[in-house]
Amino acid sequence: MAPNDTISDMLTRIRNACAVRHPTTQVPTTKMTRSIAQVLKEEGFIEGFEETGEGVQKYLVLTLKYKDKNRQPIINMLKRVSKPGLRVYSNCKDLPRVLGGIGIAIVSTSKGIMTDREARRQNVGGEILCYIW
Repeated sequence: MAPNDTISDMLTRIRNACAVRHPTTQVPTTKMTRSIAQVLKEEGFIEGFEETGEGVQKYLVLTLKYKDKNRQPIINMLKRVSKPGLRVYSNCKDLPRVLGGIGIAIVSTSKGIMTDREARRQNVGGEILCYIW
């Protein structure tokens, strides 16, 4: 059964994989999940991702990133902000700083999916999808 909220599903799969220290996790592919994975890769939260599968059933295989030999996950927390039942929007001046700039907020803008820093730089606001730190 396909989930209604693919972003929450993606974040939960990443959170669970990090908790048990799996090297990779699979996420159903959508344009949104692909864009979020690209932002996570650019920001250094994951090592990379690749698309697998064929036809309707395509998956993104995310390669997770860990610190040192103890395999502490780089991603400490993923928090969904804007949900299907309660959308959260912000203009560029009111975009939140996650943990004083240590974490990132992923924002869906008219110019695409980007981090809060990039949205401020481009002077655009949008829907705050999630916080990651």
